[in-house]
Amino acid sequence: MNAKLSADLYITGAAEIITCVANGTDRLGRIPDAVLAAKDGWVLAVGPANRVEAEVDMTGAKVIDASRKIVAPGFVDCHTHLIFGKSRAKEFALKMTRSTVEIEAMGIDTGIPASIAMTREASEDDLFHGAMDRLTRMLRHGTTTVESKSGYGINRTDELKMLRVNQRLSAAQSIDIVSTFLGAHDFPPEIDRNRQSERNRYIETLIHEMIPEVAESGLAEFCDIYCDDGYYTAEESRRILEAGIRHELRAKIHTDAYSGIGGSALAAELGAISADHLNYTSPLEMIAMAKAGVVGVVLPALDFAVAHHRPVVPRKMIEAGMTLALGTNLNPGNWTESMRFVMLLACRNHGMSLEEALLAATMGAAKAIGRDADIGSLEKGKKADLQIWDIPEFEHLIYRLDHNPVVSVIKTGRVLFDNGRRKS
Repeated sequence: MNAKLSADLYITGAAEIITCVANGTDRLGRIPDAVLAAKDGWVLAVGPANRVEAEVDMTGAKVIDASRKIVAPGFVDCHTHLIFGKSRAKEFALKMTRSTVEIEAMGIDTGIPASIAMTREASEDDLFHGAMDRLTRMLRHGTTTVESKSGYGINRTDELKMLRVNQRLSAAQSIDIVSTFLGAHDFPPEIDRNRQSERNRYIETLIHEMIPEVAESGLAEFCDIYCDDGYYTAEESRRILEAGIRHELRAKIHTDAYSGIGGSALAAELGAISADHLNYTSPLEMIAMAKAGVVGVVLPALDFAVAHHRPVVPRKMIEAGMTLALGTNLNPGNWTESMRFVMLLACRNHGMSLEEALLAATMGAAKAIGRDADIGSLEKGKKADLQIWDIPEFEHLIYRLDHNPVVSVIKTGRVLFDNGRRKS
């Protein structure tokens, strides 16, 4: 007779555990009246109490009572600009009634250049403390893994500063930080982007100086770029992403947000791990990305924040066979910390089902950062990253428009919030 495995964490009494592991026609793998056992931060078993207790010894385990509550995987936020200087709240509020031209005529900087200026001015400590505050709130909303991009430095000194903050954040708190180099988020404001010689000079710096240094120092694992009208062309994007690949930085791409200039086709050709935004992506590009295994990251909060005139259409990507992910796109022009809010927008404004949205916020998002072997679902052998919702039915997750249902958050088996209270 095999000896039982010994658990150090036992979640009992849940009205339902949503595993996000497909079971027949149930894509979410919902298990009623379920329990979960974990050891050293990893799931040992999940299912009906009699089956789990037959496999696992609960003696001495910490018990979490989830009676009448729902347990689900922690959210994975796979697209954020977590680190930035001051806010752009004034710009955001004025844009409700005024144009960008009118706002800039008032002496107020706007857009990415404004964020670049504020991030360059901020010290590393200031950036660290600001990001820590945001992470604390993201955790409270059930997020347990966050991808964090650079991209508001746009020079060697300030890009490296942002990436060092990612390292400090990883060491200082419990959310997993996945670091992405986005030195090609824009061109430096001090150059003339309309002069090819100046564009080329910065691109050469990215390829021959910044990317090698980032890779050699282990400051990031992905290389991202903004391929769109007014930013980087498809050919420029190819050169930069291929340089990243040569240095073992896997490719990501912001593309098709405001025009279709070939970024999605490039993502498929290079085998990028994800392509993000995708408002102008063609059906043929969707099929190509599906065949190449490129995850499509859709950003409903961004479309909402900017009142996008061509909101993304996830249904077309799903029908093309793409795996979809959701991200907050947290940034100074789209300050969104709640993945549940993003799910609500994805369902209400973009035609996703609640089941599709949850999978995109967990397993899909984990795939978009190469973490799906360890996170994104609740099953044996994966991290015990989970959240507990105090709602009577799953549908209340988006039905209660302004309600945060999270009462407990557990990260790698460690209870960080319990009954709404932060744990040390």
